[in-house]
Amino acid sequence: MTQFVADPAAHVFNGRVYVYDTDDQTNGGTYWNSTAWHAFSSANLVDWTDEGSVLTLQAFAYAAKWAAWAPDVVSKDGRYYFFAPIDRWQIGVAVGDTPTGPFTDAIGAPLIQKDRDLNAGDEPIDPAVLIDDDGQAYLYFGTRVPKVVKLTADLLHLDGPIIDMSVSGNNYAEAPWMGKHNGTYYFSYSTGWPGQIAYATSASPLGPFAFQGIVLDYVGISTNHASVVENFKGKSYLFYHNAKLPGGGDYRRSINVDELHYNANGAITQVVQTTQGVACVP
Repeated sequence: MTQFVADPAAHVFNGRVYVYDTDDQTNGGTYWNSTAWHAFSSANLVDWTDEGSVLTLQAFAYAAKWAAWAPDVVSKDGRYYFFAPIDRWQIGVAVGDTPTGPFTDAIGAPLIQKDRDLNAGDEPIDPAVLIDDDGQAYLYFGTRVPKVVKLTADLLHLDGPIIDMSVSGNNYAEAPWMGKHNGTYYFSYSTGWPGQIAYATSASPLGPFAFQGIVLDYVGISTNHASVVENFKGKSYLFYHNAKLPGGGDYRRSINVDELHYNANGAITQVVQTTQGVACVP
């Protein structure tokens, strides 16, 4: 992608890959202070449509409107739910009828708020949502201590307490992502600033999770953030950001995609970072 965007949350909706991201094009250049979220979509992972700004902090009346960080979007019953970290201390949820909105604030209040919710953590950011095969939704988030909480069936409220996740190795920093492959839950995350993308596995979406290895090595900047698309036209892919575009850096990041491979025993082979991305997927 030929713009400064970062923190990719990639999903397949209606046979098309959508990547939701933070907008480094519009930040101040010395901090991650953009106020909007961007999206791209593709049917073949080579030809990308710029969907533009799909949501801004202005949609949330309670936002201080200075930091739109790594989001996630999921689909349920024909609607699309945009989970937005707002101003570093709260997570909102907006809803729309298409993958690119328009999205509107769904509940008029934060879904999670640092000073309101027990065990929300020091920095409730980086939301990632898994809707399991039985329909139960789980929200993962947080820095330094990974958090998980069940969501109600409408995805608009918490359904139980926020709990700390158990991940062996104790190297979690931020950027959680949860996937499922052949019945096993794969929890990936960044290990620090700078960090690698590590992964851990469990038989349960709530863990405990056992550290397995590194999915993605350092990317040459202070942050590392990735997401996985499973089985798009027969292959899996890792979306991540780096600073490979001309003028790139810590606050001018860009998104790349490379293939992700599982071994016969379910282990992930460390992704080889390329400069050209992947070949066209017909």
